[in-house]
Amino acid sequence: MSKLNRRDFLKLLGITTAAGSLPILYRHANASMSGISKDFYTVPMRGNARILHITDVHGQLNPVYFREPNVNLGVGDAFGRPPHIVGEKFLKEMKFKPGTPEAYAYTYMDFDKGAKKYGRMGGYAHIKTLLDSLRKQAGDTSNTLTLDGGDLWQGSGTSLWTRGVDMVEASNILGVDVMVGHWEFTYKENEVLSNVALFKGDFIGQNVRVKDESLIGGSYTKFVEQFDGRGLYDEDTGHAFQPYVIKNVGGARIAVIGQAFPRTANANPKEFFPDWSFGLREEDMIELVEQIREDENPDAIVLLSHNGMDVDIKMAENVPGLNAVFGGHTHDGIPQPIKVKNVEGNTCWVTNAGSNGKYIGVMDFDIQDGKVKDMHYQMLPVFEDALPADKEMQAYINQMRNKKYDENIVESRANDRFYNEIRLGKTFKEILDEKLAIADRTLYRRGNFMGTWDQVLCNALRWEHKADISMSAGVRWGTTTLKGDWITMEDVMTQCSMTYGETYVVDMKGEDILTILEQVADNLFDPDPYLQSGGDMVRVGGLDYAIDPSKKLFERITNVRLDNGDVLQKDKTYKVSGWALVDRTPDGRLMWDVVHDYILANKGKDNVLRLEKINHPELINVSKNPGIADYPGKIS
Repeated sequence: MSKLNRRDFLKLLGITTAAGSLPILYRHANASMSGISKDFYTVPMRGNARILHITDVHGQLNPVYFREPNVNLGVGDAFGRPPHIVGEKFLKEMKFKPGTPEAYAYTYMDFDKGAKKYGRMGGYAHIKTLLDSLRKQAGDTSNTLTLDGGDLWQGSGTSLWTRGVDMVEASNILGVDVMVGHWEFTYKENEVLSNVALFKGDFIGQNVRVKDESLIGGSYTKFVEQFDGRGLYDEDTGHAFQPYVIKNVGGARIAVIGQAFPRTANANPKEFFPDWSFGLREEDMIELVEQIREDENPDAIVLLSHNGMDVDIKMAENVPGLNAVFGGHTHDGIPQPIKVKNVEGNTCWVTNAGSNGKYIGVMDFDIQDGKVKDMHYQMLPVFEDALPADKEMQAYINQMRNKKYDENIVESRANDRFYNEIRLGKTFKEILDEKLAIADRTLYRRGNFMGTWDQVLCNALRWEHKADISMSAGVRWGTTTLKGDWITMEDVMTQCSMTYGETYVVDMKGEDILTILEQVADNLFDPDPYLQSGGDMVRVGGLDYAIDPSKKLFERITNVRLDNGDVLQKDKTYKVSGWALVDRTPDGRLMWDVVHDYILANKGKDNVLRLEKINHPELINVSKNPGIADYPGKIS
């Protein structure tokens, strides 16, 4: 943001004075029509301290469709353990019945049918209504603590164009008390620190450090002074942010430790955070918990994490003293906690609250005489049609989306065609509401392997760069578009919005392509969770392959062929297109422009965008894995 700072942006919106008085329109809740019982959101307090948890919203302020995976394979100790169970097996494990609101919320099963019956999910205006109700049911806001697990400021057009400010202010209205980060760090350091200063809660992370070379001479210290010291919590320890906070909840002192995504510096460009380092830092975590127990004497200690669920489970086993983990990153909606025995023989509850605002986790603690006597957990799906929209939040969302796209708000980019020709002077809403084509099938992304939205992206890359093969990262964010619905620019932006969305084309040897496939597969299927990245398999367009997740590195990928049937030759050069490079910034057009133009150029006269082929890989040795069901490709 070059000409207008974030506080001035909010002043332009007039949100501080106008939010409560603006007229709004919203859909009135009708639980009986949607098939959701009247007491669905009744959660009586069972204890004296309530923690409310959301995570991985990815910039989605409005309700969305989001299809859960039909492939979520577990390997090693994770085989057959939630979240690596899908479909009917998942429902049975969680004690839900098919055809219920819960079946629609937590699985892919009959998704289109469920979508028509139960509608969209999430939306900050509806989340706010539910959170306020859960706080009231707890007796008072002083008895509750609201946590956000990160990946909040990224994933939509408005979050990109406001550099995350829209989500920070929405979090303040929502009443978020504590949060951690991952994609938050893909804005520039000064933007992150500005947002942290604007955030009314605590931004924490025990594993985010200022690099030694950045502290030399005090240059970094001077850099953060303009942000009230935020971004350099302790010069002696090098912590960039508070490692933990103590909160008084229902008369109990609860320590909340923060854990940012450990592999941020591997998964995202370092140019955005040149002064910060990350890492798992398990030993530091153990020492920190010991210190908190000795110095703070808390009644409970919880971890607010962006590790990913399998990593959280291993960390809960290895770190003594944790009562619960509120996890994120892997987008797993798990309505029952995983109860883990740690090295001291005590139990820690590990949870994960899904993504896109679909769920709120509710954990009640019964704390007496300085000890946790009992715990209770419930996860609530957020159904738009069963909850009225909060007026203040809806007013803010409406007003923010009606802000005009101009150079005072949006960072200019030379290769952003829309910025120069189309978007300038239009409102965010006008840009995002553009109808591009009708989906010939349900377009989704989430799953270990190729999704239909991923195929659209891969096709667009090959079309743009006239490439033999295209690659798109296996990220887990990106909402779902129903069959027969219009694909809008907002849908495209949920798939592409990031600060390094430039595309590229390169010449690449077949051997190098194989190496990439093998290395990404190892990030996903290494039996040690600490060596996993938490994403899904790289999506590949124009190429088919077979994969055996049970094999070792450089043994998993076989039978690699181009769409025309030709076998991939190791010594042959291929033209490969992609986007979102981590190590350098390419000069190709931005991904959302490419996808926009591809859809318009390739839809039929009836406005339908048809996908002739989906590059589903062949899966080997997975037929008995409970983490796969209804796979559209070949399995054995």
